[in-house]
Amino acid sequence: MYLLVIIFIVLVLVAMGVRIAQEYQRAIVFRLGRYHSTRGPGIYLIIPFVDRQVTVDIRTNTVDLEQQETITKDSVTIKVNAVLWFKVTNPEDAIIKVANYNRAVYQFSVTALRNIIGQHSLDEVLREREEINRTLQKIVDAATENWGIKIEMVEMKDVEIPESMQRAMAREAEAIREKRARIVKAEAELEASIKLTQGAKQMEGSPIALELRRMQMLSEIGIDNNTTTVILMPSDFTNAAKSFTEMVNKDKKKKDE
Repeated sequence: MYLLVIIFIVLVLVAMGVRIAQEYQRAIVFRLGRYHSTRGPGIYLIIPFVDRQVTVDIRTNTVDLEQQETITKDSVTIKVNAVLWFKVTNPEDAIIKVANYNRAVYQFSVTALRNIIGQHSLDEVLREREEINRTLQKIVDAATENWGIKIEMVEMKDVEIPESMQRAMAREAEAIREKRARIVKAEAELEASIKLTQGAKQMEGSPIALELRRMQMLSEIGIDNNTTTVILMPSDFTNAAKSFTEMVNKDKKKKDE
């Protein structure tokens, strides 16, 4: 009779000590208050009333860092939020060395985010997000490594800029675009003037080329349906007038002398 009672008690204690950890879980077992072992995944036994266990999820966790209002290096107030991904690589350290590792990672990440934004100007924050993300990851990972936690990635989601600063940036961008447009137009006019000068020099030595250009101009004018009247004057008249003017100028100089 006593033997049956003892066997029953043993079976009950064994049943109470049976534990199962999922593939993504690890169980930290404390025996009489001292760390004993890390168990799992699968089935394992603990001693009832003597052992106590704490289960740790070793999957990648996502932490949404709420929007932080901070001041950049050039004294511009902005609001920044980010997302952080981390996983527990050493379950016993995550339980023994830090109380509530989730909150600890969150608070340190928020503080590091505010500090790193304060070390950069607004233009750097907007232009060098990837570099800031990598720097932030290294800072947080170095601090949490002792807790058995690995920071896998940090990404800034959004940077909110004051409306007055947005308008100023829009005016700056518009001025830069206008400057570029004027430079392109000036370069085009310079190139066109060079080409026209070269063409004029070519036509100056070839009267036939000048006549062909005049005919082409007439054909271009005739494409549109308009009432423009064009009077052609032979180039010989122009040359004669030019020669006559030169002759008159020479005679005038001789008389003056």
